[in-house]
Amino acid sequence: MPLNAQTKVLFFDIFGTTVQWRTSVTKALQEASAKALSETSLPGDVRAQASAMTDDDWRCMVEDWRAAYSRFTRSYDPAQSRGRSFVSIDQHHYDALVEILCQRQLEGLFPEAQLRALVLSWHGLDPWDDTVPGLALLGRQFRTAALSNANVSLLEDLVRHGSLPFTDLVSAETFAAYKPSPRVYLGAAGKLGFQPGECALVAAHLDDLRGAKECGFGTIYVERVGEEKLKLEDAVEEEYVDLSVEFGSGGFVEIARLLGVHEVQDIYLDTYVFAPVEPIQRQLHAKKCLMPHHCSVRPEDIVWRQQIKAFGRSDSGMSL
Repeated sequence: MPLNAQTKVLFFDIFGTTVQWRTSVTKALQEASAKALSETSLPGDVRAQASAMTDDDWRCMVEDWRAAYSRFTRSYDPAQSRGRSFVSIDQHHYDALVEILCQRQLEGLFPEAQLRALVLSWHGLDPWDDTVPGLALLGRQFRTAALSNANVSLLEDLVRHGSLPFTDLVSAETFAAYKPSPRVYLGAAGKLGFQPGECALVAAHLDDLRGAKECGFGTIYVERVGEEKLKLEDAVEEEYVDLSVEFGSGGFVEIARLLGVHEVQDIYLDTYVFAPVEPIQRQLHAKKCLMPHHCSVRPEDIVWRQQIKAFGRSDSGMSL
């Protein structure tokens, strides 16, 4: 099913869709454990339990941490939370970590300050390789907005860490609810001044897309490693996925191609045309397109089509 031609804004899920979480969070836990094991004051039973943890054990622990997040956000009922303080994702991450450590007989492994630091490891997740170039492309034709269950400060840190060139940021915290609550999708559309039919959600989670579709959004599924256990075929048959991008086919960059943002080489593939670094960097910033440190393409290898059309040549003097 094609995306609505009236689509003006693309919302993007963050955890798992835009950024990857397994590697960095697992590394943070292992490094914190190694530090804790170097302390002579650590109780013997906790030391023995932590010392017996394998790499797979730590990875499983992170999976449990993430699964706790999924259960929490999907079961959170705004109607039943009236009169009580909204529980942010940072607070939930802290509560869930404490509970998981107890379940694994690791209570007392980390002091309070280290627990708080581990919660902050979720603030520094790296984007997928196609995320930044894909957002840069899509930003030429659409408003691009992060739409995340992350609380505002967490979302801002993720965007800053990954140099993610979104035009807008929308946190579920604003609506005191969590996806897939309709309050989040409809609230996000209204916050940016759009009707639901003018919006689409990009996500690696089919239940997120189902929630968006039920609110009138268009939906784009992007497959990411380990993020979805449901069957895409069922989602397509039930007509709550409009477009889909399989793993390994280009992620956000492929979405840009499918949506008609052609001339991908204009942004980062044309290596036959060169221009001075500074003018290009100024253009990148003017277009809210940040060139991240992890991108393998050099700014000096980029020439914007507008410059070529206007002058018929690059700043280097090379005719095109």
